[in-house]
Amino acid sequence: MTERIDTPNTRSPEPPTPPSAPTPWHAGEIRLQQVLGVDAHMDKVGRKVLRDHLIEQHRLFYPQLPFVVLGSVDHDGHPWATLRANRPGFLFATDIYHLAVTLPRDPQDPADPGMDDGNAIGLLGIELHTRRRNRLNGTISRRSETSFDIKVGHSFGNCPKYIHPRELEFAHDITPTNDGVIETGTRLNDATRAMITRSDTFFIASYVDRDEDYREVDVSHRGGAPGFVDIDENGTLIIPDYSGNRFFNTLGNLVINPRAGLVFVDFTTCDMLQLTGTAEIILAGAMVGQYEGAERLVTFTPTRWVYRRAAFPMRMSAPQA
Repeated sequence: MTERIDTPNTRSPEPPTPPSAPTPWHAGEIRLQQVLGVDAHMDKVGRKVLRDHLIEQHRLFYPQLPFVVLGSVDHDGHPWATLRANRPGFLFATDIYHLAVTLPRDPQDPADPGMDDGNAIGLLGIELHTRRRNRLNGTISRRSETSFDIKVGHSFGNCPKYIHPRELEFAHDITPTNDGVIETGTRLNDATRAMITRSDTFFIASYVDRDEDYREVDVSHRGGAPGFVDIDENGTLIIPDYSGNRFFNTLGNLVINPRAGLVFVDFTTCDMLQLTGTAEIILAGAMVGQYEGAERLVTFTPTRWVYRRAAFPMRMSAPQA
């Protein structure tokens, strides 16, 4: 277990939620909640669980993690998802409104250009062996080339559904280098197709511009049986969307802005595949019925992909004897 050093701010009292606070959901999320007839209920849930600060449980959770999932938007408006690792303690709350992040810049990561000072960012903390996960979005205040703070916009927990338990260990040095093997393309090739179709997990980044000065980025987990993501002959990914918490953070973003970024990781080879492109939601119809357990589908058409071999420094540990 990671040793935690308390600071005076760690135990700051949590602010009360104003009774007249506006709904935290945006128009895309509300639209999908209305389709299912749960908008009134989710309005109450959202006011309770989507906070503008880190509760104590989350402040204790983040310092335990050896890696984090990040979502960012590059200078051309393309979202990217990535996984970045460091020794536990690289994430910690400086107070209830800010999460400090210690990660060196990585010029080979297509998500890195979207992590400049003032950029919006999405973050998912996930502990695979316990299946715990917590999410937040906010704005970067960069302190150096190796660290930045995130001012929390929304912070909330997620249930452990569809998370495949894994024990991970560091496989190699965590410092980003410029000597990794990188392949890029616009159309999927055999290697990228194979990685997608054998995966049981991926992460997806999306975003909306809620007004001229406020961008909200989300990054979330998706899981299923190995091979749950299909690829058609044109290279479009077909992703079943299963029953969940009705937050619709990802799908709600896609209702307003179809751009998305996906990342797949091979936890045996440490290879990472990152894609950016456009998505479409299929709410009903015969196509949805072809996927057992799916409530709807998301199709994703990549416009660019980046395959980085051994880019993620963690792999599945050997089974215990």
